[in-house]
Amino acid sequence: MKCITNITSAIVYLVLVCLLSQSCDKETDKIFKIQFDNTKKVSGQKFAIKDISPGLETDWSDYNFVVLEMKVTTSQRFQVGFTTDKGYNEIRVMSYAPNAWIKQAIPLKFYTQLPDPANDIAGTMNQPRYTGWFNLGGKRGPLKGVDSIGIRMHVPIGNPSIEIRNMSLHKNDPGDEYLGKTPIVDEFGQSNLVDFEEKIKSINQLESEWNLEDESLNRDEDFNYSKYGGYLNAKLEATGFFRTQKVDNNWWFVDPDGYQFLSLGSDCIAPGNGGNVNRLDKRSNFMKQAPPEGMGLNPKRPNRVSFGTWNLFRRFGEDYPTKSNDMIIRRMTNWGLNTIANWSSSEVIKMNQKPFMLQLRGLGIGESIMGLTDVYDVNFQSHIEKAVQEYVTPYKDNPWLIGYFTGNEPSWLGQESRLCDLILNSTRAMPIQSALKNYLANGDSPERRKAFIYDSFKTFLQTVEAAVRKHDPNHLTLGIRFGKIPENEVLEICKEVFDVFSFNCYELAPPKKDMDRVMNVTGLPMIIGEYHAGTVNRGMAQALVQVENQKERGVAYRYYTEQAFNHPSLIGVGYFQWSDQDLTGRGYDGENYNCGLVDVTDRPYKHMVTAIKETAKRIYDVHVDKIEPYNKIPLNPCGYELIPDLWNE
Repeated sequence: MKCITNITSAIVYLVLVCLLSQSCDKETDKIFKIQFDNTKKVSGQKFAIKDISPGLETDWSDYNFVVLEMKVTTSQRFQVGFTTDKGYNEIRVMSYAPNAWIKQAIPLKFYTQLPDPANDIAGTMNQPRYTGWFNLGGKRGPLKGVDSIGIRMHVPIGNPSIEIRNMSLHKNDPGDEYLGKTPIVDEFGQSNLVDFEEKIKSINQLESEWNLEDESLNRDEDFNYSKYGGYLNAKLEATGFFRTQKVDNNWWFVDPDGYQFLSLGSDCIAPGNGGNVNRLDKRSNFMKQAPPEGMGLNPKRPNRVSFGTWNLFRRFGEDYPTKSNDMIIRRMTNWGLNTIANWSSSEVIKMNQKPFMLQLRGLGIGESIMGLTDVYDVNFQSHIEKAVQEYVTPYKDNPWLIGYFTGNEPSWLGQESRLCDLILNSTRAMPIQSALKNYLANGDSPERRKAFIYDSFKTFLQTVEAAVRKHDPNHLTLGIRFGKIPENEVLEICKEVFDVFSFNCYELAPPKKDMDRVMNVTGLPMIIGEYHAGTVNRGMAQALVQVENQKERGVAYRYYTEQAFNHPSLIGVGYFQWSDQDLTGRGYDGENYNCGLVDVTDRPYKHMVTAIKETAKRIYDVHVDKIEPYNKIPLNPCGYELIPDLWNE
């Protein structure tokens, strides 16, 4: 009798567990497959949820996670959405494990709530997990009457498919699980789940390719550059530091020796990047072979390894930090890159062999107020004064420094009313909260909310600019690297503060109409701080702008860069980025883009190198309208925008 009671209790317990997880994660015999059509701009399919997981509830209000057990044959991003009583809602998903089964837990708040506030756009919209990552988008609303799941993909590359064999709901985070037996990362830091023509299979092969690159870098290229990277055929007054000047209706940088200069740079220049595997406590089966301690395995960071560092050790030995920095300078010289752009290694910058740009730090930019600064704090001005002085003083007399960026992609832009709500509803008392309440007491409207945010932003910029001019009058202020070109009211603010207007622009080519607007409103020269293109053959996501293959990445580089410099006010670009991102996602937001000039094995992408060289030799003539910009459009270009109404086509 006692035995029967225990068995009954056990059964009751199991039933309760099943009810909580809504399906017990039981694998179904039936697999639901989406075969994407690469002849269409967008392709996908919907399934009734009752067919995938019979008995799953349609009201998801009491649950916090949905788990999809799926296999994706590509690392290309796709949208996962659900049809509810209020319509259709979706987010973008990227898998770290192409061609393998995974359990991917998706927080349901991504469908129901606005993103948590963050400093910049990437921090707001990108959300990391362990077997993949998400980019938020689309509308949000209650998950009631959920009856179907939709999967779609923009401009599929190759012949990809997705299989789903189970769905389940959970109140607590069930975690993600990699179900494959083959480790995701091989011994060189490459994807172990995909094959590609340039893949490294042995250390002998890798050493041979390194030797070939060494030989190629010994062959001189002629870019007509001065010491600082200006054009030897175009001389103006020398001031000893970088400045800007308009010549015959075209804007230019002018280098310290007086030569007209166009900044052709790359962001995130640093050795050994793109090879990190983070959160090993959640990813015990991810690696085929871990790097040895001291060669990528840091005992002080046991949850992270770096295959990029290990590969540099394999190439250069114990002296890899110095030799890998030297290699960066050799590559830049040979390729025609004349600028170390934003987010780059301080060790490479300190070599004082290439001009560089910096971003100011310690300015009090806050996540909770979406990248704004509380300018109403009584200590605001003194804090800015101290932070700027400490940061710029070491660079004040350095002629290799072009100038300073003030910020990057503030996430409040276009979200001013929401930012006001966040400030007003904050449980933490802030001076900006009191100032906003007093301001809105005389009238609360979207226009007045925007005016308050703009006034606060103007105060911030003017205070920072005054501190920079005071403590370093020798260098330029380069703007705030907006994530999109803002309204004219913001342009007017920038006009009175910056020497250069900067923005990031992930498109096939920069928008001439918007650039003309900046030129007409501000009269300032411009920098594009970030742009790139990528593809999926390396097992990484294809970047913000996708193209068909590695060859087309080179085509995309030439097309974008030369179209940019054809504008009379455009004087600099920063390609994002030097190395590919981490195969299994960078630590803070999960991004894993194939966007680099160099891969994890410390090998340059040959088509990108060829493209950079060809463009570097042409952009002077393109800028002065002596020749037409490169006009070949890459195959299968696709941006990051949402394409609506798939299911009604």
